[in-house]
Amino acid sequence: MSRWKGLPEELDPRVRQLVVGLRRVKDRSGLSLRRLAAKTGYSTSSWERYLSGRSLPPREAVEAIAGLGGDDPARLLALHEVAAEVWGRAPDVTPAPRPPAPADPEADPEADPEADPEAGPWADPEADPPRAHGRALRVTLVAGSVALVLAVAAAVLLAVRLTDGEEPVAAAPPTASASSAAPAPSARESDRPVYTCRSERIDGRWYAGNSRTLKAVLAKGHAGPEVAEAQCLLREAGLAPGAVDGIFGPHTERAVRDLQKRSGLVVDGIVGPHTWKALRE
Repeated sequence: MSRWKGLPEELDPRVRQLVVGLRRVKDRSGLSLRRLAAKTGYSTSSWERYLSGRSLPPREAVEAIAGLGGDDPARLLALHEVAAEVWGRAPDVTPAPRPPAPADPEADPEADPEADPEAGPWADPEADPPRAHGRALRVTLVAGSVALVLAVAAAVLLAVRLTDGEEPVAAAPPTASASSAAPAPSARESDRPVYTCRSERIDGRWYAGNSRTLKAVLAKGHAGPEVAEAQCLLREAGLAPGAVDGIFGPHTERAVRDLQKRSGLVVDGIVGPHTWKALRE
């Protein structure tokens, strides 16, 4: 019989009971740790940890050693299940070590346990450092979920910004007639075009004499007769877009937002087909 090293005092009694059972099966089999490793596929250092109570063996290792001892594995597996619950992790969390090259039983005669340093777990090698694959996986999943939520939120905000009602707003430069944008700071005031409001109703729609567009997309920074047309119609609707100068500035944007809010449209300060319809009706 092997002279076993005493188990740690802090070892839980249920885990201790499993380790004692494994030691008895090992003693009855008459195998050294080297032969036990060759027959079960688990390394010698792994069996040293299992039989010293420093590591919980996987379920497969318990079944393997029970088969070698000729015992019914049901009792050992029941002890293993109870020990796994108090060990604090599932029994299959510990990755099975790579099995060593199969040894030749004929070339390895039974060694005296007292003379063979691998016959018992009294050598006390350093235990394998614990691994945190589960925690790393959870952190990766949480980070991926947060990134996905942020991407979806950014896409929704961009879609709302670029839409007017249900129609997409084309991110196009100002129309050809808007090529006469706000003059450079060095231009004289007399060089700016002069717009007037001559409101009249034609075919059930209001027109101010600057543009007849129904679909031009206007936003802050645009300039031209279409902007002047929108400013005249905003005045006609009782709003205050500022001076009718054909320049889409902050006053015009504020008046557009007020009109959209009053008409039940998406409030984004951009004049699109739905906003033109509200202006002309």
